[in-house]
This record gives sequence, structure tokens and C-alpha cells, in this order.
Amino acid sequence: MSKTSTNSILIPILSKEQTKIALSQSYNLARLTNSKIVILGVETREHPVKKLLVELAKLATLKSGQPVETLFREGNIYDEITKVADVLNPIFILIGITSKLGIGKNLVNNSFRMVRESKHPVITIRGKVHRDGCKTILLPVDLSKETRDKVKKAIELAKIFKSDIRVISILTSNEEDEENKLISYSNQVWKFIKEQGIRCTIKTLRGTDIPKMIKNYGYEVDADLILIMTKAELSLKEIFIGTVAQRVINESDIPVLSFRPVIRKDTTAWK
Repeated sequence: MSKTSTNSILIPILSKEQTKIALSQSYNLARLTNSKIVILGVETREHPVKKLLVELAKLATLKSGQPVETLFREGNIYDEITKVADVLNPIFILIGITSKLGIGKNLVNNSFRMVRESKHPVITIRGKVHRDGCKTILLPVDLSKETRDKVKKAIELAKIFKSDIRVISILTSNEEDEENKLISYSNQVWKFIKEQGIRCTIKTLRGTDIPKMIKNYGYEVDADLILIMTKAELSLKEIFIGTVAQRVINESDIPVLSFRPVIRKDTTAWK
């Protein structure tokens, strides 16, 4: 019997098979964080879920060793996920996804809107085969003030899972001053992580297709999780050409942890 859970992990039902994969990834995470697993089924005429909700709850109870709860709602699936999450305040939302998270005319109805607007960390799981646990975390860094939030989250997860962290920075400019700043900053991040007693490596690459380079390096180091930041509002340009976050989620078979940065004044100090 597990101790009384003080945390929760929310798993909405989207597609049957990919939700099962997301659910399987929650078991180890739930045990390590002493969390209950909450499975949410949102029913529409095209998306009946009652039988599947019962089936998944039985499976999770058998496999996880943690408390399992179910919630049933009717309505727009992404709206209901957001409403439930705001009440539940889960430490993570795990979503198994299959189709690409499109942009443009259907933006208001697609799951990427829910991911980027979520106040809670979302782990999207696209691939079919994943390790139990998390051996390697991929941490892309840049010069934005939000990077410090990714560093803190990576350290938190690395301590939970006893993971290594692979820091990657990508040089997209030929301006020497910008390059020097990014290299210096990346080394500060690497040093800070090492000071926390976490195994860490650092890699600097040069190129312009940032999402592709992040994804490919993740495959190269056999990463189990990629950390990215999202933002609630997109510019018109971002709506039509997509964002780094959206492309990483769309294209990577490695699970992606997305979360919004803490709102703070700009500062050069990142700790």
C-alpha cells in the first residue's frame, strides 16, 4: 500500500492507444512523486469514453501501485482538460498525442493551444516505445530570461529520477558578441547543474533549424525527455509559421515537457 498521495498527475483520454502509452509512463513518475493518477474522460458524440475510462482505471490500478481516480465530463475536450486542471492543480498533465498539433484556422480548437496556455506542466508523448523512468534529460538553453526556469525544472526532475542532464545551445547568429554571450551563459548553466551534484554535459551547435537540431541531438544522446518553454500569446507571424515549441512537440518521438515561464522583470542574473 502506498502512503496517502499529496500530488496528482492528470491523464486525459485522447486516442486510446496513445493514452495507454501516456498512462504507462505515469506509473514510475507517480511512485517517485507519491502522486495519485487521475484519468479524465471527456465524452462527445464522436468520442465516447465511459468504457475506456473504466478499462484504463483498472489497468492503472493494477500496474501503478498508486491511488487511481477517474473523472467524467461532457463538452469540449480541451476546455474540460483546462477546467479540471485548474481545480486539481496537478504536478503534471500527461497527454498521448498522435496527429500533429496544427496551427492557423483551427488554432482555437487544437491541442497545441491547450498545451501552450496551460498553467500546469504538460508532458506530451508521441512515440510508441519509452523507457520506464528518465535516464537522460535534454535541456536546450538560450539567452532568454526564461531559461532559468528550465534549468530549475531540469534539476528538480533529475533529482527525482537520478537523471543526467544534457545541455545544448544553438548558435544561429554570426555576431561574435552574441556567440560569446551564449557560450558563456551555457557554461554558467552547466557549472550550476554540476554544483547540484547532477551529471551534466554541454554541447554547442551551429545552425538555423533549431527544432530539428534539438530533436536530432535528443536522438543522438538517447534522451528520455526534452524541456521546452511555451508562451500563452503568439504573434501573428508565430501563428502562421509555428514556434520552436510547437515544432519540437510535433516532430519529436521523445516525450516533451512544456511549461510556461514565471513572469518576472528582465535581469541578467539567472539563478
